[in-house]
Amino acid sequence: MRKNQASNDTISVTSSDLTLEQAAWFKEFFPEYAGITNNHSKPVANNNIEQRDAELSQYFRENFRIQPYLTRQLVSFQANKARAAYRWYKYKEAFSAPLVEYLLNHYGVLSGRVLDPFAGSGTALFAASTAGLDADGIELLPVGQQIIATRLRLQNDFSDEDFATIRRWLTTCPWKQTEARLPLPTLRITDGAYPAATADAIARYIGACQQENQQVQTVLRFALLCILEAISYTRKDGQYLRWDHRSGRRQGVKVFHKGPIHSFDEAICAKLREIMFDVQDGHARSDGHLQGDIRLFEGSCLDILPTLPGNAYDAIMTSPPYCNRYDYTRTYALELALLGVDEREIGTLRQQMLSCTVENRAKDLLTINPRWAGAVEAADQEALLQAILQYLEDQRAQGKLNNNGIPRMVRGYFYEMACIIAECSRVLRPNSLLFMVNDNVRYAGASISVDMVLSHIAESLGFHVENILMLENGKGNSSQQMGEHGRDPLRKCVYIWRKVG
Repeated sequence: MRKNQASNDTISVTSSDLTLEQAAWFKEFFPEYAGITNNHSKPVANNNIEQRDAELSQYFRENFRIQPYLTRQLVSFQANKARAAYRWYKYKEAFSAPLVEYLLNHYGVLSGRVLDPFAGSGTALFAASTAGLDADGIELLPVGQQIIATRLRLQNDFSDEDFATIRRWLTTCPWKQTEARLPLPTLRITDGAYPAATADAIARYIGACQQENQQVQTVLRFALLCILEAISYTRKDGQYLRWDHRSGRRQGVKVFHKGPIHSFDEAICAKLREIMFDVQDGHARSDGHLQGDIRLFEGSCLDILPTLPGNAYDAIMTSPPYCNRYDYTRTYALELALLGVDEREIGTLRQQMLSCTVENRAKDLLTINPRWAGAVEAADQEALLQAILQYLEDQRAQGKLNNNGIPRMVRGYFYEMACIIAECSRVLRPNSLLFMVNDNVRYAGASISVDMVLSHIAESLGFHVENILMLENGKGNSSQQMGEHGRDPLRKCVYIWRKVG
């Protein structure tokens, strides 16, 4: 490894001419930056994956950069916890506003319009707007849509009288006096999620909300959205909701205790005070005042991206769902229930999402959009991807996978991402940049170098790979994967691609 001469804050992983044997040596002695298993792990019985991975490692050897500035806090929600407005709702899958600010400044994106095809809670949109750029976002889940809409309403439409009403709620707590109740809707997987006294307080709170104007109702219900997990028996845990033993639900053999379950009155007053402090103390309205316009398109980016004009954006900044089996319709079930999403709509949302969970059915991409033939072909021609898919199918046929939907999910993820990459190339202006945060993953012992597979596909679809910025410390694996296949960490990266032409 040598210090990158072009920039003193990155370290490039390079050599004059790595052979496959040298690449294997690099992986052995620097496993934290390797995408396949090393000699401290139980080997995966698939030399084809290792060969293809080594070939791509050699191909991209000049592009990998260890970026000391990038930390796990910066590329996750953690760095938002102290940021006014960003901290209101704990959107665990978000990256941080400081990351957006760093990338925009470091790469000279100082004007124009930015797009985030997976807008989530709107971090990229609001950070870009504060920096003076216009920002468009696409978001499928009603949770993210509600977060973004409420922030915009507080920024742009809330009157002094509306703020006075929120202050009155803090001092008088009208839900304590009302007899009006409007019970919180539930889904099968959220039934019994709250202590009885909390459920009654929520019903009173929602009932009292009906007496206020639409502006105030939006913020009051948003504050409730922000505290649901804290006042429930549940905790978000990746693929599902984990239930505290006090709920009476049995979930596995291990007893789970989530810690304190906050009272409704304590939690809702704290959240309303936080929102009022951030907005009226000037943090969200002056220091964080929006300079650029924000537009949100509600729906799947597979549906919406093809409707956007070509050559319209000066940068794309996004983090798609990872290929890690996380089911957002389960982990955000409390919030979806509050927003009135019913069982049928949950199923529809799950299938509209990017394929990242084993319950996703295969999408007929060329029926959705015949123009994606080139993207599908790019995925077909990606040798490492095809080796991974063949390995997973073989494992499924031998009954060695813990879920037979894994091969379908992994295939769907990369083919759908290829179509999204093609659309991103189409809507970006020539010579503009795409920034993407993503994780590598492992299934059945096979380390999947998501960074290299997607970057190689991107090169077939109109992009030049400038950098693949790596965090200094890789991501751990699940306990099951470590027990079966060793403790190799996996790369977490920020991809920097530039549209050619």
